Amino acid sequence: MGLVDYDFDLATAAIREGFIGRKVALGDLNVSAARHGFNYAKKNFDSNAFPIRLRPQPLNGKRMMIRGVQAVGIAKVKAGCGFQTYYPITPATDESEYLESHQKDYNMIVVQTEDEISAINMATGAAHAGLRSSTSTSGPGFSLMAEGLGWAGITEAPGPVVILYQRAGPATGLPTRTEQADLRFVLHAAHGEFPRMVIAPGDAVETYYDTFDAFNYADRYQLPVIVLVDKFIASTYRDVPVFNDDGMKVDRGNMLKDEDLAKSTDYRRYQFNELGISPRAIPGQKGGIFWTTGDEHDEYGHITEAAEVRVKMMTKRMRKIDLAGEVIPDSKKATLHGPSTAPLTLIGWGSTKGSILDGIDDLKADGVEANFLQIRYFNPFPTGLVEEVLSRAKRTIAVENNYSAQMAGVIRENTGIAVDSKVVKFDGRPFSQNEVYEGVKDILKNRTRQVTVSHA
Repeated sequence: MGLVDYDFDLATAAIREGFIGRKVALGDLNVSAARHGFNYAKKNFDSNAFPIRLRPQPLNGKRMMIRGVQAVGIAKVKAGCGFQTYYPITPATDESEYLESHQKDYNMIVVQTEDEISAINMATGAAHAGLRSSTSTSGPGFSLMAEGLGWAGITEAPGPVVILYQRAGPATGLPTRTEQADLRFVLHAAHGEFPRMVIAPGDAVETYYDTFDAFNYADRYQLPVIVLVDKFIASTYRDVPVFNDDGMKVDRGNMLKDEDLAKSTDYRRYQFNELGISPRAIPGQKGGIFWTTGDEHDEYGHITEAAEVRVKMMTKRMRKIDLAGEVIPDSKKATLHGPSTAPLTLIGWGSTKGSILDGIDDLKADGVEANFLQIRYFNPFPTGLVEEVLSRAKRTIAVENNYSAQMAGVIRENTGIAVDSKVVKFDGRPFSQNEVYEGVKDILKNRTRQVTVSHA
């Protein structure tokens, strides 16, 4: 702080925050010690040899310091989430504890369950009962939720919204470190086939808006929605503008009112229709009785193994993802940052967003023009947009926080396009701006297919 000529009064305030109650005197001692170090640096080091200076910046509008877990929690409140379940696990617990501290203010119930199996099943039950519901976990916990996720899928529950905070695995792995290795897992978790949406925001602000949207999608399309949040986003503080709620409206989907049910004596919870989304009643509504089961079933929910019913029900359920892909605009599913005509396209998802954007600036200063395709929706996948962007590029490079470049594989699966090269990192640390720059330069210079970076 002495070298960069920082305002020591700001440092004093920050130090004192850590010493309250009977420890106030220790705060004074620590401020004094810091002051001595500050003065020593200013007196004994050549400030001209270290030209960087830090100055307070003028605030433009209201801003806040926020972590990803808090952005998720605030989005859940905004979306009207009434029921949150969790079993303690790093780093997901921070979000549930944050909601616990506010549940009385927002008519929300937060339940710590006995395990993750109970967490997913209770959240699904609450969704069937009419509440917007959610559960939050990390990779090991999500592993236990797989069967429950399948039950939510076959019963066409309006949710739950599952927030999966990615950390390094497998098993316990690096429990306090970040990674992006759960993508393929969430796309295919549970046996059999059923629709689920998968969204991966790139920073705390996107996390807020994507979490809010997830609840609308869960209700609208009657399916589970998984929001993948990197541990780095979850735990890192960011200085961001206060969220703009303009245009954010709660959409509960095709829910029947009492008067709708009174007009008919033949309510079918899983009614066949062109869109694949059946009218939904809440248990307790007169005339809205229905059966729900993990077995294949007919329109009323009664168990059946009839071949023709199976084909119609599977087609009905899977049609939802196609419908969501048609309705949700590509501008939400993916974003192209930078000039569309750039010969080099970097592709990434999640928390690599910040370091890639900074790395592109460094590459430009070095004479390399590049743009950045950020993918946010993996199911439904923005196939047409990705094909269009990648087909224009002379060279493509994927940047991912995992060993096998999972996103690049998903791109090839959906488009048939193989990404030319990959920069990967899997040491539990997030990408730095330097590593993006160095990885890309290595590939361009040596024509390598894959570079592993680590500044550990």
